[in-house]
Amino acid sequence: MLLKDEFRLPDNVLLPRWALLLTLSTLFCVGLELAGLPASLLIGPMVAAILLVLGIGRGNMKVPRAPLVFCQTIVGLLMAHAISPDILRTMISSAPLFLGMILAVIIAAALLAWTLTRWQVLPGTTAVWGSSPGAASAMVIMSEAYGADARLVAFMQYLRVVFVAIAASVVARLWSAGNSDAMPAIDFFPSVNWLNLCVTLALACLCAWIALRFRISGGAILVPLVLATPLQALGYLNLELPIWLLAISYAMVGWSTGLRFSRVIIRHAAHALPQVAGSILLLMSLCSLMAAALHYLTGVDPLTAYLATSPGGADSVAIIAASSNVDLPFVMAMQTGRFLIILFTGPLLARTIAKYAGVPDVTKQ
Repeated sequence: MLLKDEFRLPDNVLLPRWALLLTLSTLFCVGLELAGLPASLLIGPMVAAILLVLGIGRGNMKVPRAPLVFCQTIVGLLMAHAISPDILRTMISSAPLFLGMILAVIIAAALLAWTLTRWQVLPGTTAVWGSSPGAASAMVIMSEAYGADARLVAFMQYLRVVFVAIAASVVARLWSAGNSDAMPAIDFFPSVNWLNLCVTLALACLCAWIALRFRISGGAILVPLVLATPLQALGYLNLELPIWLLAISYAMVGWSTGLRFSRVIIRHAAHALPQVAGSILLLMSLCSLMAAALHYLTGVDPLTAYLATSPGGADSVAIIAASSNVDLPFVMAMQTGRFLIILFTGPLLARTIAKYAGVPDVTKQ
C-alpha cells in the first residue's frame, strides 16, 4: 500500500532510502532465487527500486553515470564471454540454417512490434526494443541509448523473460521426466583467478572510458563485444566474471531502471499489459512452430530445437540448457547469433518500424 505524502521521507534524506533499497533488493533476490526464477539478480533490484519509488519516493536518488556505465560494460563482457570458439565454429558450420531461423524469429518479433507501435500501445519505438528477442539487460541498455523509454522496455523484456523461462523450464522438465537432479545452487564467492579478474576489470574500465569519452550510442555493450570477443577467441584473454561482480552490476542496472519509474509509468504499463502479454504468447507460439520445423528438417532433438528458438533471454535459456540433455553449443550458437544480429541491426530496425508505423523517429539523437 502506498504511503501518504505526509509520511514520505524528505527528498534530502538519502541514506535510509539506499539502506531500504539494498534490503528490499536482497529480499527479492533471495525470494526469486528460491522460487527458481531466472534473472533474479537483476529483476529483484529493479522491482525493489520501483516499490521504493511508489512507496516513499526516490527523493534525489540516482545511480551515478560513470559507475553505471562501468557495470553495463560488465554485462557487455558477459555477452562476449558467451561467444566461445565452440559456438563460433557451430555457427559457421551451419550458417544458412542459423541465419534462416534467426531471421524468422526477428521478422516475427518485428511484425508484432510494428503492430504494437501502430496501435500506439506503447510510445515511440519502445515496443520495438521491448519485443527484440535478445538479451534483456542489453536491450534495456541499448534502448535508452537510442531514445526509447527504458522503463517500459524493461517491463516488456523481463515479462517475456519470465514467460519464456517458465515455459522452457516446464518443457525441459517434461522432456526429462524422471530426472530428479536439482539445479546447482549459486556460488556467490567462488575461487577466482585474480590476475584474470584484474585484467577483466581493467578492460571494463577501458571500455567504459571509451563509451563515455566518445559518446558511443550503446557503447557500454558494443565496445566490450568488439574488443573482448576477438581477443578471447584468439586465446589472448580469459575473462573472469565471478557471480558477486555480476550481482553488483545487475543491481546497478536494475536500480537505474527502477528508480526512473513513476506512478504514471506504472499505470501505463498496467494498461498495456493485456496487449503486451498477448504479443509475448504469440511470439512464443510462433517460435514453437519454428522449433518443430527445425526438428523435422534437421533431425535436431525437439528440446534442443525448442530452447534454441526460444525468444530470449539467452542467459536463462543457457541455465536451463546446461542442466538438460541437449546440444548446448547448438542452443547457445542460435541464441548468441540472434543477439548479435539484433544488437547491430536494432537501431535501423527501430527507425524502419517507426517510419512505417507513422510515429516520430526517436532513435535519432
